[in-house]
Amino acid sequence: MKSIKVGGVPEHFNFPWHICLEKGLLKEQNLDVTWTDFDGGTGELCRALHAKEIDVALVLTEGIIKEIEDGSPFKIIQEYIASPLIWGIHVAANSSYQHMNDLEKTTSAISRYGSGSHLMTYVNAKYQQWDPKNLKFEVVNNLDGAVEALPKDEAQYFMWEHFTTKPLVDNGTFRRIADCPTPWPCFMIVSTEQFIAKNSTELKEMLEVINGVSKDFKEIPRISRLLAERYQQNEEDILKWLDLTEWSQKQIKPEEVLTVQNQLYDLGLIAQKSDYEDICQSVS
Repeated sequence: MKSIKVGGVPEHFNFPWHICLEKGLLKEQNLDVTWTDFDGGTGELCRALHAKEIDVALVLTEGIIKEIEDGSPFKIIQEYIASPLIWGIHVAANSSYQHMNDLEKTTSAISRYGSGSHLMTYVNAKYQQWDPKNLKFEVVNNLDGAVEALPKDEAQYFMWEHFTTKPLVDNGTFRRIADCPTPWPCFMIVSTEQFIAKNSTELKEMLEVINGVSKDFKEIPRISRLLAERYQQNEEDILKWLDLTEWSQKQIKPEEVLTVQNQLYDLGLIAQKSDYEDICQSVS
């Protein structure tokens, strides 16, 4: 039985993987797949891929493309979430900041450099026509770190997925100033070049199982209630999130990769734009 170590964020996007694991669907294909949660997001997942702590990661599109452009031997093997990620822009509930313009030249809390929370701060700055040279960052590692940092004024705002942070808005920990959607599909399935070369058949079989579940995920009976219970969310919020979210069962398109590359290049976050084949490799 082939062992494949997979990592991702502990968020509702990844529930199809847990269904496959808990129902033994992967073991039926002679695959010993294990899952590890990474609270620190894409930056922490990339570090784990480098260290061979995991073989496959579910990561943010902009983060992994920057990582590959910076020289990491990774490849996108499939698009996972085809819809944009909705990033909430949050301040402490008692903060004096009321509007987006109030946040210019303040400090953004980020999980890690190179993470989605870091890169999307630049994207948001571009939307707001702020000078990116004025951006400042405070590394807080994860969502819990932001919960501590913002009330202490160690950072003034924090960007994180809208629905994951909604309970913290509802309970008065954060106040959401605005939303910032990614202009591209948000999550990719990634592996290392070395692991792909040795295990392409097994990776293809794993994806076939995951895709079979994700394709009909929204049709699972009581899925909104299951997600609400599993991730401590209001079912009403989960229903809104399900309506906005589309799972993919195919590879990301070249034009979508180029959109990300152009944005990162224009922001000065990557020095070149590699060919599509240097970024993506479908398994067979």
